[in-house]
Amino acid sequence: MSPAGTADEQLIRSLFDEHAGSLYGYVLRLTGDPGKAEDVVQETLLRAWKHPDVLADRPIRAWLFTVARNLVVDHHRARKSRPQETTDEALAVLPAEDELERAVESWGVADAIAALRPEHRAVLLETYYRGRSVKETAEVLGIPPGTVKSRTYYALRALKLALEERGLAP
Repeated sequence: MSPAGTADEQLIRSLFDEHAGSLYGYVLRLTGDPGKAEDVVQETLLRAWKHPDVLADRPIRAWLFTVARNLVVDHHRARKSRPQETTDEALAVLPAEDELERAVESWGVADAIAALRPEHRAVLLETYYRGRSVKETAEVLGIPPGTVKSRTYYALRALKLALEERGLAP
């Protein structure tokens, strides 16, 4: 082993022996999480080992605590910038798979209906969604009953084709 490797080992051992315990307690109070506290202490000591020249210019303990606090702040900011992690409790309130399939299917149907021509969409809305008769639909839309019948026929054909394109038709 080289003399430099031995000096590095001695530096990290002495830093750990002298400061790791109090540094861990400090970081644990900041984070409230023992695992995160250990990670921050390890990262702090690693940075001290990588930059031994910095330690010669200033009080070691103050530098270590400042680095640890900055790491905690950085971790906190990084967590805030990412989406929150999902827990098992959050997953328990998600709809069942068949409900998800129905939701996706209804979005596909809505998309297929939106792709229809406006006059076809209007006829289907009145006859199927609002449950109007051909005569009532003709009065509401201001078109002859024969036109309602033919538009309904062509609208259903177009809707079937749109659903098939989306993989939703039987």
